Amino acid sequence: MIKAIEDRRSIRKYKTDKVPQAIIEEILKAGILAPSSKNRQPWKFTVVTGDSKDEMISVMEIGLEREEREPLLPGSSKHLMGAEHTLAIMNQAPVIIFITNPLGLDMNLTLSAEDRIYEICNAQSVGAAIENMTLTAAEAGLGSLWICDTYFAYKELCDWLGTGGELFAALAIGYADEAPSPRPRKDMVDVVEWRD
Repeated sequence: MIKAIEDRRSIRKYKTDKVPQAIIEEILKAGILAPSSKNRQPWKFTVVTGDSKDEMISVMEIGLEREEREPLLPGSSKHLMGAEHTLAIMNQAPVIIFITNPLGLDMNLTLSAEDRIYEICNAQSVGAAIENMTLTAAEAGLGSLWICDTYFAYKELCDWLGTGGELFAALAIGYADEAPSPRPRKDMVDVVEWRD
């Protein structure tokens, strides 16, 4: 598994080759096996391929157009062009897996301290599931991209998915058509503090 951690890259160019369903199922199983706070397992996975993917791309385009006119994320408008690039990547990847938290609370709610802690714990759990999935994809010889630009089309994608809860992210999966170099990482001395 350490090799998969070292070799994993965020892939933004994909071949058109289909990914066998058995491999997708292994990736999903890895997500399901992730640790979760209080064993809540706050995840639902929606696998999108083929004609459904074309439909999802159209929905995301509508969301991006709406975001230009009526932004949900006005402070992030400088990243909208990046979201459009992400849409092109999603269009190219043969598989998109949406990860939703069915226990998630409406983002417009004012949360109690306890609800806020649950949301943080659920977010950590979903992150562990996505990481398991990216590493399993890498071990299977696939590339992946953990996508958060879905927030620019949040309402539209949530309505289209119809799963309820809170959309957390999407994961693009496919055979890589690029081999990017590793991105720089902070040194251990910069991020680790030892206390005896």
